[in-house]
Amino acid sequence: MHHARAYRVPRSRIPPLQDPGENAVIQLPEAQLADAAGSSNSIATIVWHLAGNLTSRFTDFLTSDGEKPWRDRDSEFLARQVKRAELQAKWEDGWRALFAALSALTDADLAKPVTIRGQPHTVAEALHRSLAHTSYHVGQIVFVAKALRGADWRYLTIPPGQSRSTH
Repeated sequence: MHHARAYRVPRSRIPPLQDPGENAVIQLPEAQLADAAGSSNSIATIVWHLAGNLTSRFTDFLTSDGEKPWRDRDSEFLARQVKRAELQAKWEDGWRALFAALSALTDADLAKPVTIRGQPHTVAEALHRSLAHTSYHVGQIVFVAKALRGADWRYLTIPPGQSRSTH
């Protein structure tokens, strides 16, 4: 089994996860990036948390605990007004840390131990854990953006009622 390809060429596997978040955010005016749309977290809050998580987990991925002492997780959840460029930079910081760690992995690394919040995992388990966590939050971003856009929402996949027309 050759797992290295899935991790050595991350851009071929990860963009479908990154793209929906970006394509949802782009639909919003800057002022709505800090609006929670009835949920507990705004898109800005979710992006800050996701970037903090990815940066912490994947900085020195194989050699240090994924919960870094410099990470201030609680501050990620503070309400904030942000400029679109600031949000984009934060978003990119998290993904850059992930892609850098993934590009260095080999088949042999997948069974190696890593630690996250003091708990041991294999690299493969840590990657699956991060995939689930990241997917959850990208889904939140899409949900909040859709709620904020209302009738002006542009579907990221096949719009309702058009399933048959795409075959």
